[in-house]
Amino acid sequence: MSVLEIRDLHVTVETDEGTTPILNGIDLTIRTGETHAIMGPNGSGKSTLAYTIAGHPKYTVTQGSITFDGEDVLAMSVDERARAGLFLAMQYPVEIPGVTVTNFLRTAKTALDGEAPSIRQWTKDVKGAMANLRMDPKFAQRNVNEGFSGGEKKRHEILQLEVLQPKLAVLDETDSGLDVDALKIVSEGVNRAKESTNLGVLLITHYTRILRYIRPDYVHVVVAGKIVEEGGPELADRLEDEGYDRFLDPGAPVEA
Repeated sequence: MSVLEIRDLHVTVETDEGTTPILNGIDLTIRTGETHAIMGPNGSGKSTLAYTIAGHPKYTVTQGSITFDGEDVLAMSVDERARAGLFLAMQYPVEIPGVTVTNFLRTAKTALDGEAPSIRQWTKDVKGAMANLRMDPKFAQRNVNEGFSGGEKKRHEILQLEVLQPKLAVLDETDSGLDVDALKIVSEGVNRAKESTNLGVLLITHYTRILRYIRPDYVHVVVAGKIVEEGGPELADRLEDEGYDRFLDPGAPVEA
């Protein structure tokens, strides 16, 4: 069993107004085999948490720690975090012109494992994962995310998840921009990965609709950079009915 532990995490970011605190003391423990949903209003710090775990240079940790299987994640480079078994599915995946999906995936797998996978088995695995995600086989020869629709970009993120087989996946608003059919397909891919590899999942979302397909073991509500309430799946159901108003300062404007 692998364990990600976040303790008293404080994170800032540089803006036009200067140094701005975003996370203000996050404590969280995620084990493989568990699914944790992070929910909260816009601007609460959910994506900042995701990118801090992944090592985005935009964010500065000013206090606290992140460890994975006892190792200091904050001391690792981005690629070292990936090799340790951490995976980030981005809310807005970037284009990589000139690099095909098939070359990208095989290069990533080689970097993770330290050796190139067998061509025959690798081709079979990728084709099988693409079929499960209902992706056209021609997709493999397209450049990464170049000209992809929103749904194609999200399916490609889950394709990476299935074939690279990390220990823990951070899914940053994977449901955004998906219609109902694409949402089901993407959710099925996450569930397959979890069932086949005992994947741990940190699922970041505004809404409960994806939680109908990826059922969380734990739900954490983040407001103003802090976890203000925790519970089981029933907490997500309550948020669906009540929203986030009860966590917000009545005198503060509510961001759309």
